[in-house]
Amino acid sequence: MDKIHHIAIEVKSIKDTIDWYKKHSSCEVSYQDDTWALLKYENISLALVLPNSHPPHIAFEKDDAHKYGELKLHRDGTSSVYVRDPSDNAVEMLKLNK
Repeated sequence: MDKIHHIAIEVKSIKDTIDWYKKHSSCEVSYQDDTWALLKYENISLALVLPNSHPPHIAFEKDDAHKYGELKLHRDGTSSVYVRDPSDNAVEMLKLNK
């Protein structure tokens, strides 16, 4: 079975949304900058993205992510490619670079 690495939701403010999730849930901030943040939970991570910076999406950990297209190295050390499902949702095929 594949593992879901994270789900990304679109937010209006990274800082305000982090503050809200930290107040209303138990999580750790794994990464944060002006356009993107990653909140870590016990069973999954939640990415916060700004409109027009990153698409809202679901990300699967895939050792064979390269089969979906050319992988782009990200600032968090992962590599991935975005594809679209039949309903035009963004799906990230992500490889952990260990």
